[in-house]
Amino acid sequence: MKIKKDVLIGMVVILVIGTLVLGIHIYRKYRFRNTLATRIAELGPPGGGPPTTIEGLREAIALYEAKIEQHVKDAAQTGAYWKILATRLQDRGLHGEALDALERAIYYTPVDAAPHYLRGVSAGIMAKSSYGSSETGGGDSWRIRYFDLAEGAFLRAIELDSQYARPRYGLGVLYVFELNRPEEAIPHLERYLELAKNEVDGMFILARAYYMTDRYDGAVDLYDRILKITKDPKKRSDAEQNKAAVLGLLYG
Repeated sequence: MKIKKDVLIGMVVILVIGTLVLGIHIYRKYRFRNTLATRIAELGPPGGGPPTTIEGLREAIALYEAKIEQHVKDAAQTGAYWKILATRLQDRGLHGEALDALERAIYYTPVDAAPHYLRGVSAGIMAKSSYGSSETGGGDSWRIRYFDLAEGAFLRAIELDSQYARPRYGLGVLYVFELNRPEEAIPHLERYLELAKNEVDGMFILARAYYMTDRYDGAVDLYDRILKITKDPKKRSDAEQNKAAVLGLLYG
C-alpha cells in the first residue's frame, strides 16, 4: 500500500510539472503571436486593434505593401527632383553645386544613367576650372581628381545604358582634348556616330582622334561627310581647312 501511495504522489508531481511546462509553452506561443499581430496592426489605420482573422491579416499586409510602393515612388520622384535641380544649376554654371545635387540624385536612383552622365559633364568642367597649387586644393591634383571623376561617371552611364549616346561623346571630348588618349576615344566616338547619325560635332572630334593616331584617310573621309551634311558656313570652313591640312601631310 505504501508503494502505491508513492507511485501516486510521483504521478501527481509529474502531472503538475507537465502542466506547468505546457502552460509556459502556450503562454510563450500566444505571447509571440500577439506581439506579431500587434506589429502588423501598427501598420494599419490609427486606433485599429490587432487583426484576429486571416482576412484581417491580408488587409494589413495589402496596406503595408501599398505603403512600400508609395515609398518607392516617393524615392524615385525625389531622385528626379534632384536631377532637375542639378540641370538648373548646370545651366547657371554652378557645377560644384550641381555635383552635390547629382550625388543625391544618384543616391535615390543609382541605376539611372542620366545623372551619371551629368556628373561627368560637371566634373570635367570643374577640372578645367581649377587654379592654384596642389597645397591649396587646386592645380594638377585638383584636375586629376575631377578628370578621374568625369571619366568614371561617363563609363558608369554607358555601363547602365549601352544605347545612351551622350556619355560616349563626353568620353570622346575628354580623351581627345583633355587627357591626350585619342586611341581610347575612337571606339566610343564611332559608336556615338552609330547612335547619333550625321552628328557633325562628333564627326569633328572623331576626325581629330584619327588625325592624332595617324589615321589620315579616316579623317579625310569624315571631313568629306561633314561637307556633304552641314550647311553651317563656319563648320564647312573648318572642315575644308582641316581636310586640306591632312591632305598636305598625306601628299606633301
